[in-house]
This record gives sequence, structure tokens and C-alpha cells, in this order.
Amino acid sequence: MRNDCPQPGATSAPSAPSFQEMWRELLPIGRHPDSGGYRRYAWTGADGECRAWFKEQAEGRGLTYEVDRNGNQWAWLGDPGAGDAVVTGSHLDSVPDGGAFDGPLGVVSSFAALDELRSRNVRFTKPLAIVNFGDEEGARFGLACVGSRLTAGQLTVEQAHRLTDGDGVSLPQAMEAAGYDPEAIGADPERLARIGAFVELHVEQGRALDLSGDRVGIASAIWPHGRWRFDFRGEANHAGTTRLVDRRDPMLSYAETVLAARREAELAGAVATFGKIAVEPNGVNAIPSLVRGWLDSRAADQETLDTVVGGVEKAAREYADAHGIDLDVVRESFTPVVEFDHALREELGRILGRDTGLKVPVLGTGAGHDAGILSGSIPTAMLFVRNPTGVSHSPAEFAAEDDCVAGVRALADVLEGLACR
Repeated sequence: MRNDCPQPGATSAPSAPSFQEMWRELLPIGRHPDSGGYRRYAWTGADGECRAWFKEQAEGRGLTYEVDRNGNQWAWLGDPGAGDAVVTGSHLDSVPDGGAFDGPLGVVSSFAALDELRSRNVRFTKPLAIVNFGDEEGARFGLACVGSRLTAGQLTVEQAHRLTDGDGVSLPQAMEAAGYDPEAIGADPERLARIGAFVELHVEQGRALDLSGDRVGIASAIWPHGRWRFDFRGEANHAGTTRLVDRRDPMLSYAETVLAARREAELAGAVATFGKIAVEPNGVNAIPSLVRGWLDSRAADQETLDTVVGGVEKAAREYADAHGIDLDVVRESFTPVVEFDHALREELGRILGRDTGLKVPVLGTGAGHDAGILSGSIPTAMLFVRNPTGVSHSPAEFAAEDDCVAGVRALADVLEGLACR
């Protein structure tokens, strides 16, 4: 079925806000006044404001707006049921005190790219959609990419229903409070079957493009990565009256394990981070009974990742034994290496180099994305926009306006090449 972009003067949304205007509208939502970072957690008020913004952008452009069974938002140009659709987009939620660009840059750029294509008066031969995937960061329930995992069948309904936040609120309770039906969630193969390609634009979470002097790059692969929970259990006691020799302090084993993670990562050329900790009873004058730490580790290949995590666990058990501490290690999530579709990746390179003859850099990443989750079901690809700071998941995350505009043009070129042929 052919789905044409409206001709000039029809429904080309002449009043659509510019990239800069959309960016300014999103900036205040969920921003913490003290840290300057964002707290846009899934199914909270800030998330709801972001979702309302997405709906407004879709309807303001005359697109067909819908929310799927897993709470992901979609904006369609053309018939959603026609098949072989070209989809772009990203997410709007954030990590705790995260930056402005991770996720939102891809969504804002998608709307801006559509506006650019309409200004070119291109004719679409395939349906086009923009998507906002829910709960990509996993900041509230501890599991990344919940919306896309559910859609792709990589997270079961039972597993999703067991997810809870730090206050004991379950995912179904949070969805219901936000006005969504948690009983509807689950795999959505029919929706995925309609998609011919998914291209996600994202700010680079590193400095490869800054070092090469390029504004835009193409992703090659996502490193295998996962999250492991280390539970060190000792004995609570008085910090002022208990002799050092009589203590079973799990904090010591945890601290030594943090240092071991750094050593193992350095030896392997990988990364390993203990970035979250929970302590019980969490009193200044109390020796802990439990120290729970979460390890995030990533490497260029599976063998290296296994070596790092295995080395960290081995060291942790040795330290625990030495201090009389019990240790449990639980793998909470894992994503194997994702090689983005080679044919689609090469097509992006041809499209972006067609007029200039330049070769667009191709680079790997240690960060997970919805595109990586969907890669097992549909052809996916990613574009990166230069981040001169190399900083991400922080208020210092940045991309210059000129580079953002270059990203919009690159995405528009890609969408035109994929959906207008």
C-alpha cells in the first residue's frame, strides 16, 4: 500500500514548532532545582508531562497517535497496518539526575526530521512512525528498556508484574495510577511485524566523534552488558562498643570488591561499576547487617565480560570468607552483544555519504538502547550525535546546537532514503 506525504498546503503542519522550540518546551520537565539533572522516572508526574508533550507534538502535526499495550507512544504518518514501516524515535525518561540529551534528543530530532522532510515535499512510499518507548532507563524499577523488552517478548508478564520500586510500589500499581491498564501488557509480535526498519538517533555517550572531528556517526554494535546484585550479609552491632576483631562487617567486603571490580576491568580493557548501594540498618553508629551493591559491567565481547564478572565474584567471595560474611550474587539483567543489522547499517552509510562522498564513522558503544532490544526482532540501526564532553547520565551531558541540527538533517536523509524509495 502506498502512503504519500501530504502535498504542499495540505496537512504539512506549517505551524509545527522548530527543533529549538521543542527543546525549550521539554527542558523544564522533571528538572531538579538543586542538581540541575532530570528525574523523569517511569509512570510519575514528570513522565506524564513528557508523554503529554509527545501526544501534543503528534496531534499538532496531524499524525495518528496511539499508545500500545505496553504504554509505548506512537505517532504515525500513513497507515499503521500497511506493513514495512520505517520507525524512528527513542525515549523521554531519565536516570536519577540525568542529562537533557539521553533519549529526548532522539525523540525531538524525529519530529524535527519529519518536519524537514515535509519541507522537502518528499513522497513516502512506506508508513513512517515516531515512537517514545517507556521506562528505557530502568531508574524506578531497576530493569532497563521495560517498554521495548515487553514488546519484543524479552520480558514476560509475570516478570514485569514482580518489578517494584524503592517504595514497594509494583509496576502494575504504577501503571494503573498513571491511567494505563497493566493487565494488557505483553509481547506484541503483530506490531513488530509491521515494522521494516527502526533507526534510533542518540547523543553519543563517549568522545569518539569529538576525537575524530565528526558531527554524526553510525553504530556498529552494543557491547554485551548486565547488572549483578551482590548481597553481603554480616552482623549488626554497636559501632562504638564492638571490638574490631569481633566484627562481622559486610562493608569491608563490599569496599574491597569495589576495588577488585576496577582492577578486573582495567586488566581486561572493559568497564565495571558499583554505582548503587543499599545498607541495613543504615545508621551512622551501627555496623551494617547487610550491604547490597549493584555491579554494572560491559565489555567488547562475551568472553571478556565473563572474565571480568567472574573475577569480581571470585574476589568478593574470598573477601567475604576472610571477614566471616555470607555472600549471594544474583544476575538481575543481561543483554548479549548486539550487532546492528549489517545491510541496514551499510545503507545508512551510503545514504549519508551519497552527496558528500565522505565516509561516516562507524563506532561501537557500551550503552544499551531500545534499538538493541528490538534488533532480535526487526532490522535496527543507530545514529550518534557528537558529545564534546563525553559525559552522559549527568547534567554535564551536552551536544552543541549545530551538531543537533546536523543530526536532524542526517536522520531526515536516512528516513527519506528508507521510506521514500
